[in-house]
Amino acid sequence: MSGWLDPLRRVLDAAPARLAFFFRDDDVGRADERLHPLLDLFSQHTVPIDLAVIPQALAPAVADALCTRIAHASTPIGVHVHGFAHVNHEPAGRKCEFGPARDPAAQRCDLELGRRRIAELLGDAVAPFFTPPWNRCTETTGRLLRELGFRVLSRDAAEPPFGIPGLLEMPVRVDWLRRPSGAPRDLSLVAARLAGAAHDGPAGIMLHHEHMDTEELERLGELLALLGGHARARCCTMESLAAEGRG
Repeated sequence: MSGWLDPLRRVLDAAPARLAFFFRDDDVGRADERLHPLLDLFSQHTVPIDLAVIPQALAPAVADALCTRIAHASTPIGVHVHGFAHVNHEPAGRKCEFGPARDPAAQRCDLELGRRRIAELLGDAVAPFFTPPWNRCTETTGRLLRELGFRVLSRDAAEPPFGIPGLLEMPVRVDWLRRPSGAPRDLSLVAARLAGAAHDGPAGIMLHHEHMDTEELERLGELLALLGGHARARCCTMESLAAEGRG
């Protein structure tokens, strides 16, 4: 059933050393009834996962359940800040919550409030990492993050790096759900992206649990089975990669 993963399997088989992968699930705080089946799948395959949490969207009851799961997890679950409210502030062009239309003071306020709220709800589990909604923000945002003590910025690999000293950038390279508008699911394209990402340094894979139905979870399980069982694959948390200085 997992023949679609052959391009990635060939890359792993030929790798001279273990290749690093991480998974980042965005928009935690929305459609949380779909979050726990995803976490169950990662636990089943003993693969770690990082959760990008929307501060203003996370309900206390959901936070309590997440804290319990993190405390008892046999496989690491990382959590970090995902914007503030996940709303667009740009009057035109691409959507962005921390974009050029917002002045630094407004951005700083949201960053501070978001980090405080997540810390109140999830405590010490929260890493000083930041994922901006829609995977984009300004260089000003990056400098504010560094000033406020954030250590990692995670966006899309297509976004040019800021090169801010002390702020490690850890991009995602594969959007699990990306497809041309209106096109059917093509697993061969997913496999090609995964194989390409594996060559480029930590292969970050972006998920959105709210769009993961039973079929998507089944396909993802095939990927987790491959990565979790292959001698040349190393599935990591963002925290462990940051400790190694890898982005």
